[in-house]
This record gives sequence, C-alpha cells and structure tokens, in this order.
Amino acid sequence: MTASESISDKGDWGTIPPPNVIRGTHSARPKAIVVFIVKSLFLFIVGFSLLRNGSGLTCWAVDRLYGYNGMVPNACRASGDSGKLHGRQAEAVFLSVPNPASAIAASRQFATKPHLAGSPGDLETAQDFLKLLQDELGINPPSQVPMFEAGSPESSEATLSTTIRDDPHAWIDIYYPVMNTPLDRSLQILGDNDTVLWEADLVEYADDTDPEAGKYNDAVPTFHGLSPAGDVNGTLLDGHYYITVKNTIVLCRYGAIFRGLKVKGAQDLGALGVLIYSDPRDDGTVTEANGYAPYPNGPARSPTSVQRGSVQFLSVYPGDPTTPGYPSYKNSTRTEGSNIPLIPSLPISWANAENLTKSLRKGGPWEGKRVRLANQVDTKVTPIWNTLGVIPGHIKDEVVMIGNHRDGNFFVMGATDPSSGTVSVHEVVRGFGALLRKGWKPLRTIMIASWDAEEYGLIGSTEWGEDFTDWINDHVIAYLNLDSSVSGSRLGASSSPLLSHFVRAEAIAIRESEYAAADSVGVSPLGSGSDYTVFLQRVGVPSTNGGFGSTIHDPVYHYHSVYDSERWQELYGDPGFLRHVAVAKHLGLQAMRLSNAIVLPFNTTHYARELEVYLDSGPWDVDFQALPPQMPNQKWNKEHKRQKKIKKKLRKIICRFIICKKERSAYGMATHAGFIGTLDLFTNSMDLPTLPGSLLREIKKAVQRVQIANKKLHREWFKHLGVAPGKWLGYGATTLPGLTEALTIDQNSTLARYEAMRLKQLIDKLAFTTRVRPL
Repeated sequence: MTASESISDKGDWGTIPPPNVIRGTHSARPKAIVVFIVKSLFLFIVGFSLLRNGSGLTCWAVDRLYGYNGMVPNACRASGDSGKLHGRQAEAVFLSVPNPASAIAASRQFATKPHLAGSPGDLETAQDFLKLLQDELGINPPSQVPMFEAGSPESSEATLSTTIRDDPHAWIDIYYPVMNTPLDRSLQILGDNDTVLWEADLVEYADDTDPEAGKYNDAVPTFHGLSPAGDVNGTLLDGHYYITVKNTIVLCRYGAIFRGLKVKGAQDLGALGVLIYSDPRDDGTVTEANGYAPYPNGPARSPTSVQRGSVQFLSVYPGDPTTPGYPSYKNSTRTEGSNIPLIPSLPISWANAENLTKSLRKGGPWEGKRVRLANQVDTKVTPIWNTLGVIPGHIKDEVVMIGNHRDGNFFVMGATDPSSGTVSVHEVVRGFGALLRKGWKPLRTIMIASWDAEEYGLIGSTEWGEDFTDWINDHVIAYLNLDSSVSGSRLGASSSPLLSHFVRAEAIAIRESEYAAADSVGVSPLGSGSDYTVFLQRVGVPSTNGGFGSTIHDPVYHYHSVYDSERWQELYGDPGFLRHVAVAKHLGLQAMRLSNAIVLPFNTTHYARELEVYLDSGPWDVDFQALPPQMPNQKWNKEHKRQKKIKKKLRKIICRFIICKKERSAYGMATHAGFIGTLDLFTNSMDLPTLPGSLLREIKKAVQRVQIANKKLHREWFKHLGVAPGKWLGYGATTLPGLTEALTIDQNSTLARYEAMRLKQLIDKLAFTTRVRPL
C-alpha cells in the first residue's frame, strides 16, 4: 500500500504508514536533513542525462523541489517543456477557471428536475457527468457509451487499468442494490370503531413562486428510504420522554442522532412504528415567531416541509443491506439485511405534528385516541450508476480521489444536497480541463467519482469500495469528499488527523477560513453519513470532507425537502454562488497539492497529539470491578482465533482447485461472502471452472462458519480503531470507538480490556515503525 490511515484495524496490527509520509515537528534539524536527502536522492534518480534531454517529469521535479521562482534548467526551456504548467503557475491557472456564471449554469442543469436514485432522471445525470469528464479531460467518446455491469471484465478493467494507462478515461459502473420507493402512505387519528377523526395531508405544498418546487412537489412522495411496509395502530407516545414504549407509535423530532437510529431505538424497545418531524424550535432565530415569513415568501421554515431520508442503521454497516461486505452485482447472493428496520416509519411536517400532539393533551377531545400509520413500499433490486474519470499522473499507481454523490434521491431536486457539491466538482473538472489543454500533468494520478444512491445509505461508494478494496488499499493515498458545498454561511471541515493541518492551510489559501470549533486546528474528526465512510472506516484511506453549513442566523435550509430548490439556493443559500466557487477552489487546490507533493503532507505528529486528546477526553474513570464480564476473556480470544483458523482453512480449500490471485480471486470473493452472505457468488458472479459438488459443499460449510464467527464480533464492517460513527450517533464520530463503547454502551469489562489491549499493541507498533532514527 502506498499510504494509508495509520489507525486502521487490518489484521492484528493495523495499517502502518510508510516512511515517506512521516512529518515530525519536534526538531527542525532532522526535518531539514530529511528534506535535503529527499531532494538529492530524487535528482540522482531522475539523472543528469534526463535533464539534458528536457524530460517533462524531470523538469516538473526540479520545479517542485527548488521552488517556483523561474529557475528552470535550460534543457527544459530548449525542449519546449517550459510551455507546460508546473507548481504555482499551474495553480494560478486553475484558480482562474471556477466562476459564478458557470457554477449557476451547472446548478440549473443538475438541480431543476427530479433524479431519484435508480430513476431515468438519475441515469440522465450520470450521463451528463460522463459528458463533462469527456469534454474537459479531452476524452474522445467511444461509439458506445462506456457503461459497464459491475463485476464484468470491462468494469474491472476500467478501474484496474488506471495504474497503467497514459491517457484520461471515463466510464459508468452499474451496481444492483436493493432499494425501495413509496406507494401508499397514510396517517390518521382513529376514534371508536376505527372511525377516522383526522387524516394527515402528507404532501409538501408550493406554488409558482418556486417553479420547480411547485411543479414537482409530490414527484417523490414523503417517505423514509429502506423503511419496511407496515400498517399499525396504537397509542401515540411523545418520544422525548422515556416511559413505556412497547406497542406504541413514537413521535419524535429530528436532531441529535441519525434518523435511522431513532427508529432502531424505538424498535428495540418494542414500538410499533415511528413518526419524525422537523421542529421550528431547532431553526435558530429565523422563524415565524420572530417575524420572518415562511418559504417561499420568506426565509423561515415552510410549515409543510418534510425531511425525507434513509432509516438504515448506518452505524451497523452502510451500503446495500443485502450484500454486506461484498459488492452488489446483478446476480449477487443476497441476505435479509441486518441494518434496516423491521417497523414502519414516516417523516412528517411540523403542521401535522401539531395536530398529532392533540392526542397527547390531557382533557383534549382526542386524548388517548389511537393513531394509525400505514406505509406501503415497492422494494426491489434497482440499478444505480457511478460515473468515474481518471487523469493519469507521472506516478500512475498512486491515486488521489475526489468524490461527490449525485443522486437527488428522496428530496426531489436537492439544489443543496448534493447538487451544490456536484456544482463545485463540476468547476474543479473545468479547472483541470484548462490545465490539461495547456500540457499540465500531475505527479500522481487523480480520479474523480460521481457516486449514486448515497442517500439510501452510501450505497454507490460503498459497493465500489467493497468491489475494489485491494486496489484502493494498494493505490489510493487520499480521498477528498464533498457532499453539500453550501447550505449556509459558515465554512466547516472534517478530516483524518493526518490531513487536518493540510486542509486548514488550503482553506486559508483561498481566504475562506471560518472554521467550526473542532480539534486544535479547527478541523473535526469524521464520523459517517457521506461517501468517505468506506474509504476511511473500512479501508483506512486518509479522508476529508467540508463545505459551508448553516448558522442559527441563516435562512432556514429545508434539508431533504422539495424546498431544497434552485430558487432557494440562488435567493437564500448562496446569492451569486461565490461560496460554490470558493469550495471548488479549495477542493481543487487540495487535490493538486496532494497529487504534486513529493513528500505527502501527512502530519503524524498532529495525529499522535489527537490520539492523546482522545485518551484524555474518554470515559476512563471506570470501576472495572463493577462492570459485568459478559464474555470471559478466554472465550473472546477463542472467537478471534477460531475466525482466523476458519479463514485459513477456507483459503486452503479454494486454492486446491483454483489458482489464487490477489485481485478478484476466489478467496477474495469467499471472504467477502463470508462476512454474512453465502458462496453462491462463486457460481453466479465469477468465470470459474465448475467445482465438484463435494468441494463446493465444503467451501460453503467453511463460509458459514466464518459467518457465525463474524456475527459475534464488534461491528465487524468498520475496521478503524481511532474513529468510527457512534453506535448511537450515526453521523457523529466516536473516537477510540471499540474501547469507548465497550465502557459506555456494552459496559463489559472483558471487552474493554480486550479493546485496550488492541489499541496498545497497535500504537506501540506505530510508535516503533515511525520513530525518528539517528542518521
């Protein structure tokens, strides 16, 4: 692996960063010596003879190593390479390209029509983004659209050939997850003999004041993605008070934790269903109560606005619920899924929530009346489309990735989420295109991804990440994520600690450095809720995320609502689109400087300090004697040893019949399937010789044993030991998650000791590997 997150649980020890990413700050002398040696060795390697010939790579190296002051060797000028852009000159050209007019045009292209994941409109946006990549990167479109079934040789070749190809290329991968769409929904208050006393209007209303919101107000009905079908009735319970939940329908408001975990909590306590609403009390100062008109006539919340969204249990595992740990090909074997609810839920408006509370009021006419919640959905395997493009670098097998999700999903147009991010990436691509036309070539390869079905549960990026885990592990040095660029006026950033200083420096470079309070440099740790999850939390790639968010004084952002429209964005979100452009410049500079840095700007000293902060702020003041040893230490260790033994046996069984290869090997598919699935993947998804019946049965038996072992481990999908989405947070990050949750949630002293031992072993190993050695 070229470079990776340094606290990722891979095997027994985790991933160790290679020496070329070490950046110590305790002593200036060792750092100066290292820089001098790196420069000298690099020039020695490229060779003086290449300088005489004016090699493009060599001239680039001299420019990068010795500054941007015009000191370019005569051979470079003579060869004509001086006409190609390098360093600060290239950055200046890039920064001159993103502009508000182009950004507004792109927003109107992507955010003025519905594009639910898996719909014809979604496919159209995938092809629009493909055309952008082809036009800007100088790719001659083939006679047939390069759209490949995931798992096919063409799809595999498109990604795996990235490290050897010389010219830019772009394509679309098609995955086949299980998703659902809404059919009939209803919400009623029932009287005696099931008479309907009141029925909710579940439609968001708008008029021609907002053209798109008025036209498409019910194009994607208000619903919760991945919520099951159900028709239940029971007493309404105010979810803010912890009383008996069993056999009730829980009413709660959005906020604090991810919506899917609200449903999980209610389900675990025996509830029949869940209703979730957006409360104006959470909207800050811009409210009707403070004299502001509601949207579309003003900046306050529309009383009929509804927050759609997925209710997947995001902190259990993301992606297609039916293919956990392995990619969702068209013919993949599927499970029932253990990260989706068993009880129905609906999102509702504040106006409807107000009516429902009448059944909770003592002495009111509807006191104690039953509530009926009906939710019918169409659940099926649905195609989704990831669009990817590649700019080859001089070093082809080291890759910087940029990613943004494109699907409009539950909230119809999504001018903010995700289209503001798509607009900024659009401008980044235009900037790269301008550079390519002037002969620019990055040192490292840059890959750009437009993910699909993020709103259902990070599906597009997760399936691709599970499909190409080994390739990502070997080649991707950093992943730069962008979800929404602009929903308000305050710039915030999150990243792996390795990249915190780097992210802040690039933000200051574009003079938009108003950060939310977070770590010691103002950059927050990453939890989950966007497409960096598979890269950081499963593979261990250092990742970033950022954008302008809302403050309590900004116009109300109607998150996941039909009112997240182009009109709202142009009128209230970012008039003039200057913030869209600022984010594009920030993201592009990050990508260029990561790609062009000879020594990667990974600050391991800051990482060590943040680990110390995690330790200092953890819930460690615990009486271990008071915690129940729910699983004896011998039994816990036995489970881990048993799992390793089973996987070793599985590999031996397969290799008896098949030549084992690292990429797309039978063993790789088996261990993917072994997470929860079955080994029918062998006969359905791979070009393998026919297996003897006895051998196939033996392999299946081994995989099933791996399944049983995996189910007994702690949130197996997430591998990172330093940070993970909180088990009961979802979006929010929990630092040192295994140890923290063993103490605070599991309250298991044996598990806590085991997690502490894992951390100690890994950190000791990291300290030994990254120590500064005397010269």
